[in-house]
Amino acid sequence: MAIGETPPAAEEERDWSDMTPACLAEAFSRLGLEDLWRGAMACCRSWRDAATSRPALFAALDLEPAFASVGADAAEWWTPAFQRRVDAMLRSASSLAAGELREVRVRHCSDDALAFAAERSPKLSILSIRSSPSVSDRSMLSIASCCRMLTELDISYCHEVSYKSLEMIGQNCPNLIVLKRNIFNWLDSSEHIGIVPDDYLRDCPQDGDREAIAISKFMQNLKHLVIRFSKLSVVGLNAISGGCKELEVLDLYGCANLTLRGIQQATSNMKNLKELEKPNFYIPRSSFHMGRYGHWQLYDERFQTNVFQI
Repeated sequence: MAIGETPPAAEEERDWSDMTPACLAEAFSRLGLEDLWRGAMACCRSWRDAATSRPALFAALDLEPAFASVGADAAEWWTPAFQRRVDAMLRSASSLAAGELREVRVRHCSDDALAFAAERSPKLSILSIRSSPSVSDRSMLSIASCCRMLTELDISYCHEVSYKSLEMIGQNCPNLIVLKRNIFNWLDSSEHIGIVPDDYLRDCPQDGDREAIAISKFMQNLKHLVIRFSKLSVVGLNAISGGCKELEVLDLYGCANLTLRGIQQATSNMKNLKELEKPNFYIPRSSFHMGRYGHWQLYDERFQTNVFQI
């Protein structure tokens, strides 16, 4: 500093505890989910009170990035202890949101926690509960009864959810346009062995056609349908093509009971269809004793057989 210059004023220290709840809540609205829950709300009582004073901060509970960051399922996720942790977050979010919860993306939750959230979330529009072995038709009834604004539903790998839930959701949620109902790869479950319990892998839903018929009757406004590895046959696919005229995306990957010819015939009248994923994948030779041809599309096109229509 040159001689005669005035020294710069010392920066005024800020006491964040003196911020008004409204200012704190506004700052918290810019935080991500983890920073809000594990940072701001865990800091002190005044910060927690400021966060809980604004239910809109809890309008979305999206745990999917955390699950996806692992890259694959973990065995510990399929334990009762982990389910209790997810349930605790789901219950807390639905309570703190005070009726403003609009989006839930979790895994491994239970019937009780999901029903608890449904009863407190009339504005819920997006629900993803994939890989939740304890979720059944019981909590789906609560979703259908309480969450009539639902537009997107993912019940993939939820083996205790049946076609009855699809009927109930379809009848009560007319705005539903996205449905994801994938099941585990029942042709080759090697990637899940040691992670997903064996009895759960064996308990794979068998009523693909019944589910397809329920979708066709009660979910006719669907635009996006993903049913990977479903056991539906051409009967179920014909029902979907006849009932779901608005479909733009149809994912049939792994649906080994379908033939290429059956798919072409069933989808020929689906005028809005923009994306079609066919069951184009490698089937282990041991599954159907197919000899040298293991590729679904090659085998089906070359022989035009109904061997997959089990």
